[in-house]
Amino acid sequence: MNLGKKMLWGGLGWALGGPIGAIIGYSFASMSGQQTTNYSRGSHNRAYPKTQPGDFIVSLLVLFGAVMKADNKMLKSELDFVKQFLSKQFNKTQVQDFMTLFRDIIKQEYPIRDVCKQIVNSMDHPSRLELLHILFSLSKADGDVHKNEIKVIQSIAGYLNINQNDYNSIEAMFFRNTLSDYTILEIKPNASESELKKAYRKMAAKYHPDKVNHLGNDLKKLSEEKFKSVNEAYQNIKKERGFN
Repeated sequence: MNLGKKMLWGGLGWALGGPIGAIIGYSFASMSGQQTTNYSRGSHNRAYPKTQPGDFIVSLLVLFGAVMKADNKMLKSELDFVKQFLSKQFNKTQVQDFMTLFRDIIKQEYPIRDVCKQIVNSMDHPSRLELLHILFSLSKADGDVHKNEIKVIQSIAGYLNINQNDYNSIEAMFFRNTLSDYTILEIKPNASESELKKAYRKMAAKYHPDKVNHLGNDLKKLSEEKFKSVNEAYQNIKKERGFN
């Protein structure tokens, strides 16, 4: 087994159990050339935050597959997005191995509700918010967001126990309108200056990159995009309303 494949095996924890393990079991067995782990075992329900970088990536690949298949198309732009995303995190060999795994994943049908349940049992809330943020990035990869993709992302958010306000906040980072800045900060357009400042502090803490330190430095950098959106929304409203 080459270094990239060893990394795949070694970087995973709870993802090798439950429905996610069942999804990736055949692929990993093929890659390693042998039958190994019992993939049907249940999630470990570990205390937070215990998510490993490998757990996060494999979970994300499974959810990527669900979103990409929502419009019954498999576009090159979407596959390119996945490859580029992985290339920012891993070396060339590792990217090739993850793409091999992903191509096997998208050929399968799997119960997304059960997959998300395993994620909820084993992944903390900031990591789940990061999953949602990256799924929206995928949906916009081809410049044409299909309504079925958004419907699947909404379902995934619900299954991941992400509340409607948090869902709307992250969605507003990608789909702009006149109220987007307020939606990102989860406040009403008539919010007072003190309410704005309080909301900014709350959202800045929620989306702070340090919340996902346990996912590794590269994935921490991705979370900075949400943090940046919060800062921009705050500055835009202050300028619009004439607040100090």
